[in-house]
Parts: sequence; structure tokens; C-alpha cells
Amino acid sequence: MNVLVIGYVWPEPASSAAGYRMLALLDTFIEQGWQVTFASPAEKSVHRIDLPARGIREESIQLNNSSFDAFVQSVNPDLVMFDRFMMEEQFGWRVAKYCPDALRILDTEDLFSLRYARHEHFKKTGEINPPVTPELLFTENAQREIASIYRSDLTLMISEAEMQILEKLFNVDSSLLLYNPFMLPVISSEKQTQLPAFAERQHFICIGNFRHAPNWDAVRYLKESIWPGIRKQLPDAELHIYGAYPPKKATQLHNDKQGFLVKGWAEDAYEVMRHARVNLAPLRFGAGLKGKLVDAMACGTPSVTTSIGAEGMGSEEAWQPQCFDHAEAFIDAAVRHYTHNEQWASAREKGFELHNQLFNLTQHQQQLVDRIKGLRENFKQHRLNNFTGAMLNHHHHKSTQYMAQWIEAKNRNQ
Repeated sequence: MNVLVIGYVWPEPASSAAGYRMLALLDTFIEQGWQVTFASPAEKSVHRIDLPARGIREESIQLNNSSFDAFVQSVNPDLVMFDRFMMEEQFGWRVAKYCPDALRILDTEDLFSLRYARHEHFKKTGEINPPVTPELLFTENAQREIASIYRSDLTLMISEAEMQILEKLFNVDSSLLLYNPFMLPVISSEKQTQLPAFAERQHFICIGNFRHAPNWDAVRYLKESIWPGIRKQLPDAELHIYGAYPPKKATQLHNDKQGFLVKGWAEDAYEVMRHARVNLAPLRFGAGLKGKLVDAMACGTPSVTTSIGAEGMGSEEAWQPQCFDHAEAFIDAAVRHYTHNEQWASAREKGFELHNQLFNLTQHQQQLVDRIKGLRENFKQHRLNNFTGAMLNHHHHKSTQYMAQWIEAKNRNQ
């Protein structure tokens, strides 16, 4: 098959969970022997992966520009995957017009409307995990995102919790969705025993791309409310904070005397994670799956997080000793895991089990490929069964087409 992926940004697997998830999807297509082109209107970033070295063609494209029309016809894809709904909004009508038989897949990464709604709610109320209700989620962002899901032939959902929201709250048919979380190699028993043990590790770690609002809020929350309580009980411990693109306001939080060390970009995130004793992820809003917690599982590093952080990754019981939404309880759990070998070892083993159970590379790759092949064989009937999507495609694509043409004409005349 001939695959075109339209990226919101260029993949940065060393910078974010979204980056290494995208790379896993691209690698899955390549392993099938499919021809893959990755195109994006974003500026090429310094930390982007070398796609041509992996056999993937790179192309820069422009928003609201008819040059894309000739480009997509030259690629003539059998499958087009949009990286987040904003790309489907921008380019979906052009793909539908010039390559009508191409299968259209939406990769959400996380449910943007859920993340945004939780962020707004948190800013207003300080509540970490509000009930998922129509009052919270029936927003303009949700209207745009759900419409994009209906217009697509298939949407990849990284979190089962978010699939339930779509099916139960928005009545999205399951035939339009596929649960496709992180796809990662199984951690063998041999590899588990090779990872540093409790006594070989020291200090706490917090890691995450600073451009992602939940991560920056977590760092501030650590500085103001959590780390002082941990440091009081463990005066020799340090907190090492890593992440791509640290702003000045973050580096200014660095304080050697307090053991609060903002280190910025990590050349090898797994290397620093596997030598830390405990991972801290006090996320107060967000959506999707949290790559930092998955990385910690793979490195045998227990995490202490919140209900938002653990969402979509196993049962509440599985996270009960490590999941707390209030600062005092979070501090106590962090200290216990740092100082008690048995509790640390139990959390480590549970992490290995969850990792291998939830993110099995072979299993999720096969499910994705099978679903794509099935849709390709039956896509006409699949679209006939989705009248809502056809209706939304008709109205949205007409309005978007005229707006895009107006913007292009305006830009040409400036």
C-alpha cells in the first residue's frame, strides 16, 4: 500500500510520547512493505527523527495552499493518516476531493477536547479530576474533534478510557474506533533482572516536554507543594527534572540548595530514568496515556502519580499504592517508595506486568494492520454505514474549501 501521513509536527521520539508513538505507527507501516510519505506544514525541528534514514519520504506542505492538491495526486495514496484532528480539518477535504478512494485514518494521540476541558476546569476550580459529564465536555472543541472522528473511516484511540467517553457520552459507533495504545516490545525476565536494583539507584526524577502544559504545571506543583515536603523527610535526596524545550521560567526554578535540579534536555531518557529510584508525575490535568509512566515501567522505576496520570493504564486497584490527588498523600507515597525496598520492588514488578499486558507491540501492530486491510476491502459499505460522517463531510468540506480558497487568494494579493 501507499501511505501518506500528514503530521501536526515532525516526529520527535526523544522529546515526547506523541513522538515515539508516531514513530511506532510509521515503523509498523514500513514493516508491512508499504511505501510511506510523511508530510507536515510545521517547521522542521532540531530534535526531529531522520525519517529518510528509515525509508520514509519527507515533504513540507503548506496550509491553505492549492499546491497540496497536486502533491496528494502525485502521491496517490491508498491510505492517508491525519495526525490529530486539526490536520484532518485542514487537509481532509482536499484528500476527499482528489483521492476519494483513499482510506482516511485519524490518529488522536489524546482526546484534545478532554485535555482542554480539564485544563479550563482546573484553572477555574483547582479540581484535579472532575466527573466526565456533558457540562464539562460539550464544547466547541469537542464539536470539532468529534466531527473529525465521524468524517474519518477510522480513528486510533490511545486510551480505553477515552474510547468509553466517545462511545457512551458522544454515541460514536465502535466501528469507527480502534484501541491502539503505545506499541512496545515486551520486557523479558532477563532484561528485568539486568536493570539497576533498589540500592543501585538514587534520587527522584520528573520528565516531560515543557511545551506540554500539563508537564509544566506538574513542575510548578512539585516546586511549590510537593518537593518541600519530600525534602524535609529526605534532606539528602534530589529531584532531577528533565524535558525538551525548557523555558527560562523553568530553568529559573533550579536550586542546588533545595536539591531541585532542572536539567532540561536528556540525551538518553531511558538512561537517566533507569538510574533514578522513583519517578514523580503529579499531573493535575491532561488526557491520553502518559509516556513518562510507560517509560518508567520499562526502566523498572516505580512512579507516584495522580488519577489523571494513571488513567487508561490498568485498574484503580493496580495503582492504589502509587496514585494520589492530594499533596500530603502524594508526599507520603513518594517517601515510602523511596525508603522501603519491599514496597519499591512490589511497584516495580507491577509496572513490568502492566507494561507487557497493555502495550504488547506484536499484538497491537497486528490488530492495526488487520483493521486497515479489512477496511480497504470493505470501505464502500463502511462509508455507507456512516451517514453522519458523509453528511459532515459534505457540509464541512464545502465550507472549509471556500475558506481555504479565500485565505489563499488573500495571501496571494498581499
